Amino acid sequence: SLRGSWRLGNGNGSVVLRGEVPGCVHTALHRRGLIQDPYYRFNDMMYRWISLDNWTYSRTFKTPFDVRKWQKVNLVFEGVDTVAQILINNITLGRTDNMFNRYSFDITSVIKEVNFVEVRFLSAISYAAEQSRCHKAYSIPPVCPPPVQKGECHANFIRKEQCSFSWDWGPSFPTQGIWKDVRMEAYNHYHLIHFSLTSFFVKSAWQWSLEIESIFDVVSSKPIAGLVTVSIPKLQTQQTFSVKLQPGEGSIVLLVNINKSSTVEAWWPNGHGKQTGYNMTTTFIMEAGYQIEKFSKAYFRTVELVQESIPGSPGLSFYFRINGRPIFIKGSNWIPADSFQDRVTYDILWLLLKSAADANMNALRVWGGGVYEQDEFYDICDELGIMIWQDFMFACALYPTDQNYLESVRAEVSHQVRRLKSHPSIILWSGNNENEAAIASNWFSIPYADREVYIKDYVMLYVKNIREIVLTEDKSRPFIASSPTNGLESVKEGWLSQNPYDTHYGDTHFYDYSNDCWNWTVYPKTRFASEYGFQSWPSFSTIEKVSSTEDWSYTSNFSLHRQHHENGNDQMLQQIGHHFKLPQSTDPIKKFKDMIYLTQVMQAQCIKTETEFYRFSQSEIIKGEGHTMGALYWQLNDIWQAPSWASLEYGGKWKLLHYFAQNFFAPLLPVAYEDKGVLYIYGVSDLHVDHKLTLRVVVHAWSSLEPVCTLAKDSVTVKAQSAVPIYKESINDLLERCRNCTRKSCVITFCLVGEGGLQSPMNHHFLSSLKDAVGLEKTQLSASVSQQDDIYVFVLQTTAIAPFVSLDVGNIKGRFSDNGFLMTEKKKVVVFYPWEPTSVEELEKALTLTSLVDVV
Repeated sequence: SLRGSWRLGNGNGSVVLRGEVPGCVHTALHRRGLIQDPYYRFNDMMYRWISLDNWTYSRTFKTPFDVRKWQKVNLVFEGVDTVAQILINNITLGRTDNMFNRYSFDITSVIKEVNFVEVRFLSAISYAAEQSRCHKAYSIPPVCPPPVQKGECHANFIRKEQCSFSWDWGPSFPTQGIWKDVRMEAYNHYHLIHFSLTSFFVKSAWQWSLEIESIFDVVSSKPIAGLVTVSIPKLQTQQTFSVKLQPGEGSIVLLVNINKSSTVEAWWPNGHGKQTGYNMTTTFIMEAGYQIEKFSKAYFRTVELVQESIPGSPGLSFYFRINGRPIFIKGSNWIPADSFQDRVTYDILWLLLKSAADANMNALRVWGGGVYEQDEFYDICDELGIMIWQDFMFACALYPTDQNYLESVRAEVSHQVRRLKSHPSIILWSGNNENEAAIASNWFSIPYADREVYIKDYVMLYVKNIREIVLTEDKSRPFIASSPTNGLESVKEGWLSQNPYDTHYGDTHFYDYSNDCWNWTVYPKTRFASEYGFQSWPSFSTIEKVSSTEDWSYTSNFSLHRQHHENGNDQMLQQIGHHFKLPQSTDPIKKFKDMIYLTQVMQAQCIKTETEFYRFSQSEIIKGEGHTMGALYWQLNDIWQAPSWASLEYGGKWKLLHYFAQNFFAPLLPVAYEDKGVLYIYGVSDLHVDHKLTLRVVVHAWSSLEPVCTLAKDSVTVKAQSAVPIYKESINDLLERCRNCTRKSCVITFCLVGEGGLQSPMNHHFLSSLKDAVGLEKTQLSASVSQQDDIYVFVLQTTAIAPFVSLDVGNIKGRFSDNGFLMTEKKKVVVFYPWEPTSVEELEKALTLTSLVDVV
């Protein structure tokens, strides 16, 4: 391995320092104290010079073996970011131009006992500009990001993380560096380059089988014969194959049939079963050279993307069947966890992904403007049962299709598919993010006469190249060309549909910041909602780390600078204004904290409303629309400390939205909505069997902790994996029944309760905007904290009904069992799960309790 400390210098040699590999220039400069935290205040602008310079990584190393004894020696880079010339002992080995590719250089003839290796980088910004200049035939939009993003231009001309040139939620830090492992490999006879396994269920034989692919480099001039033994002890399965490896690079594919007398436990998504994996050993014993033993985990699961006609509805369905069972997809969209990938550790990934699973999610979409995630990311998803919708890294742009570019992309795609296809968590490959929509809706104002050339490029890239490779490399999971797309209908229309947002086909992305988000009728009754969302601000404790006192106001330069979405801060105010009074405090810091709180309440309530709409639409067709089978809100995580659509802040802290998600994604949930003055409650279930339950509906006056009236409806049948209406009453009848109630003075809470502790979360339905609520009183909220083993128990007390009660312990890492809730009882117990050691004293000192009535 050549990991460790390298020499790092800029173009004219005026800056020289040690830089860690894997790593990048920014983190090296920061570690050495040569720059501040790049995320601090306006540093993304101050440090543009770093990305505009050309940096060189170099080091000397002793060859740890006798060179003469080996037939072949390679220098292998798992990831180079991005454009570089690679030299060893002043001899150029080659060039790199794709961050997502693996590069292997034959150094057999140039290696010495002591070697000098250099990686000379070229600024990604100037390279992208140069590539764009050279593309003379026609322009490829977009040229530059909108000014509000404070970003760099021509990201579509470089195979690099697209959002590193800026996005509407993230800064521009076009890094340079050796971002993944680098090592030397020396071998005789033959070498295993790649190994993968995918499972299939053969219906005709009613048997599971594994397809094992091994790619070898054979150095000898003659074929090498030998034996391969595959063994899975737990499944009483062992098979030996005789194989012959041809000279050069080539692959062998083995089909292993699993012993029929063994019971195979399949891999299931979170909430639907276990994530069983089986230890498997593959041994290669060849006539020449050494024996190779490969240890891996074998998982068994099938996936189908079902697109069929639906009775009573034009168009086609769009849902996933896992192991033959239709699964409602619940989750979010994943973006890179940091602008500097070397800072993304296993622990950070685990925390973010575990938080997704803890919020009852079973899926994430790895969005196409970031990176193909590290191996550990997918390992954790395999373990937690988080299904992955995997985009290829193309987003919100048109792309060139010249020969060099296509060759680079082909290498990238085949490398990534080979690297990732063994993971059961990945259930779908998707060609790009929103590029079909960009052409269909003409985002880039392309004159009609010129459309054809871009359509041709689109099909060339995603269909004739990417899709071809995916179908060759991986027959175990579905492929779609874009998101949003109309699926088979897009294919029928030549891969570019008239309207990729059509609710009757495929998936949709939907954003609407001007309409009132409590009004469910504005949402598309789509087959699959793969993106939708609202912004909020992260907690004050998160902002505080990267700002100074004069920044702490909603209208400060800093607040404007961090908002990369046009009018984003105003849109949040407007959305809050529909239902809440805006803060009027004369204390500027209190006013800022109140604003942050309200943005989080608004975001949580908006996405709750929208997600519940998607969930209750899963079993019905209304006016030809419905059978919604997926809800992935935008977005799960943050890349830095700024206002965004995320439910997890940079650093992993849960926003109120993430606590709400734990409830609105619960496996059993009653959902209410109003239509023409009538209240409907649906029972939504992801459980595999029907349940007879009791629906409890409690009406509270805002002015009293004693309920006004309670209704229990017994033996309500909530059907397995569906959403069925279980209650209906006109609001007027309800108010009549619960005397002394008006829309403004009362609120409805409801839950489902069954045998053996089966219970849904408590849900609520507001009868009016909270800014119009009558009877809400200033409350005394208090909490006592005690420790029980590894957790902390908060006992909350209130003197009046308190909406949206928020517990915040500042910078103490951890999460609560519940937060942002409507408190309708005197006492409530909330548990705090710490992610690092803390104490009762620390928690008491850090705790802030806020409810809606504290905002003045």
